[in-house]
Amino acid sequence: MHSISGHHHISMVTKDANQNNHFYKNILGLRRVKMTVNQDEPSMYHLFYGDRTGSPGTELTFFEIPPVGRTHRGTNAITRIGLLVPSESSLLFWKNRFEELGVLHEDITTYGNRPALPFEDHEGLRMVLLSSNGVKLDFWQNWERSEVPVEHQIQGMGSIEITVKRLEKIANTLTQIFKFKEVHRSENEAIFQSIEGEAFGEIVVKEQDGLNEKPGRGSIHHLAIRAKDDEELLFWEQQVKARGFQTSGIVDRYYFKSLYFRESNGILFEIATDGPGFTVDSDIETLGESLDLPPFLEEKRQEIENNLTPIK
Repeated sequence: MHSISGHHHISMVTKDANQNNHFYKNILGLRRVKMTVNQDEPSMYHLFYGDRTGSPGTELTFFEIPPVGRTHRGTNAITRIGLLVPSESSLLFWKNRFEELGVLHEDITTYGNRPALPFEDHEGLRMVLLSSNGVKLDFWQNWERSEVPVEHQIQGMGSIEITVKRLEKIANTLTQIFKFKEVHRSENEAIFQSIEGEAFGEIVVKEQDGLNEKPGRGSIHHLAIRAKDDEELLFWEQQVKARGFQTSGIVDRYYFKSLYFRESNGILFEIATDGPGFTVDSDIETLGESLDLPPFLEEKRQEIENNLTPIK
C-alpha cells in the first residue's frame, strides 16, 4: 500500500540571500544544509535549511530573486508554514527570543488544535511554531552548533496552510489520489493528514474568495510531499496522470528525484524522493558551507560563481 509519509520540503522566494541566511541560521537556529543554485535558472541561489543533515520533512528552501517585488496576499496560494518545537515551554522560549530580536509575532494561541506561536520573517513570510509534545520523526536530528538550545530547537515541518477558492477540489486531490484523511471540517476550513494524528503530514485548507495572491518576496512557491523511493514516485506519477493532471515528468534534482503538478486551484505540488540526500556530494561536517553544484552544472562553475553575490 503506497502512502505519503509526510512533507518533504517547502520552497519560497527571497529578495536577499544574505538577509535570508541571517534570519534562518542566526534567528531560527536552523542549519544551512545546502548552498546551491536553481537548476532551471543557475544565476539564482537556491538555499536549503533544515536539521543536521537536511532530512526530509525539515527543509525550508529559498530561491533568491533580487528584483522581486512585495507579495500581494490573496487566495489560491500556500499561506503559512507550521514548524514543530518540542514543548509548550519552547513556545515561551521563542516568544522571548522574538521579543529580544525584534521578530514580528503574535501571542501564544492555538492552531489546528495545537498550542502555537504565529510569527513572520523579515519579508512577511507567515509561519507558526507548534508544540509537538516531543513527537517527531525518528531520523530528524538536532544541530549541535545551532544558535538555539537543543531542548527548544525547531524539529521540522508541521501543518502547512493552503488558501483556495474551491476547497472541495483540493480535498478530492488530497483524499482520492494521495489518501490523506480528512480529520476536521468547518464551514470554510478542513484539515487533512497523511499520517493520522501527526502534524508532520498535515495540511490545513482554508476556503477564501477574492483575488489570487500575487507572489513576491516572502511568498511560498510550492510544497513538496514525500515519496520514499523511485518506485513510489513512479506510482504517484501514474496516479496523478490518471486523474487528468499535467505533470512535469520525473526530474532528477541530483539530491532527490521530483515530480511537479498543479491541482485545480493552481497550487503547485512536488512529490520528492527521500534520497540520495544532501550528503551525496558533501560530508556531514561541512554541509552547506560552500557552493555545491549538480554534476551537469559543474563545468559552468566559474561563470555561475561570478554571477552570485557571496553570502557572508
